[in-house]
Amino acid sequence: MARQLRSTATYKTPFSLAYWRDAAAELKCTKTLVIAALMIALRVATKGIAVPIAPNLKLFNAASFINALGAMIIGPVMCIPAAFLSDFLGVLLWEGLGTYFLPYVLTEIASSLIWALLLYRAKPSTWRVMIGRFAICILVNVLLGVWIDMLYQVYFYGKSTLALTIPRILKNTFMFPIESVVMTFFLGLMVPITNRMGLTYSGATAKEAMGFNKKQIVALAVLFVVGVGSVLAYLPVHYSGYSYSSDYTVAERIEKNQSMQPIVLENTDEWDDVVTMTCVESAYGKFLSKDKTYTVAIYTVADGVEMNDEIWKLSKSKAAKHEALTRVGTATIVINDKTGEVLSFELAPNE
Repeated sequence: MARQLRSTATYKTPFSLAYWRDAAAELKCTKTLVIAALMIALRVATKGIAVPIAPNLKLFNAASFINALGAMIIGPVMCIPAAFLSDFLGVLLWEGLGTYFLPYVLTEIASSLIWALLLYRAKPSTWRVMIGRFAICILVNVLLGVWIDMLYQVYFYGKSTLALTIPRILKNTFMFPIESVVMTFFLGLMVPITNRMGLTYSGATAKEAMGFNKKQIVALAVLFVVGVGSVLAYLPVHYSGYSYSSDYTVAERIEKNQSMQPIVLENTDEWDDVVTMTCVESAYGKFLSKDKTYTVAIYTVADGVEMNDEIWKLSKSKAAKHEALTRVGTATIVINDKTGEVLSFELAPNE
């Protein structure tokens, strides 16, 4: 039987039966399955890697570049299971990313689909990258992200708020022009390589693949100035209104949780005769100030439970559900992070 040659067709838009036939055929292609597995592994490995520029504000998450490259190669059908697996495995392996909440996988799937619809079997261009980045910033990071954040808050805390909406909008306004430029250069370097490897079929050279015209440069420059101005104007609110504890690594969470226990024991004799565990639930600080206000949950620990790192690394949501812990109070502690001095201590025992 003659071997059927694999289609190498390219398309201007994804709105054709042939496009989706080729995308579905990737599920049967051994080379594509291997590439998908490699992209999943790379996304998982780089999921927690980003450039921090402020608390709760990071740029250039490495996994987003792998996501765009992978979607361009494997297409919109294969990218859905790949996105699900990379998100699930990433959260399991990167403990600092927090509690796993299934709806967040929708943001991974949506981002992958956007890149696939714009880049798979298409002639690459700067406009396609800019449109993709804009769609992800607005549709995924802001609109879908806020909706899922509200579900998360209702599920874990019984209430929701739109307080994160403004920071999300400003953050993505600031990030869009920068990440568009970096993503364009990244894909511009990768497209000729993937063409030579037979993974993409545009035939574009490095020079032809990506480049910026004057209109694009002006548009990105204007958006960058607007983004920088917005972020600088919002920084005082950003620092004082959002918890530093959400950025703790596992090691930082262990250190912070352990450091609160002697402060609690020095300021009250409520639980001198039992084993306790303290868990930082939030950490707020004013802009350019070293003083931070910590909300600390106090738990008694069941008999026989070893106080190891598995207990001390618990975050707010995980500690609240841990069967060996019983919440007995909440402390509000103000500390100068530079000197370590405790400026105030307030205790509210559970009734």
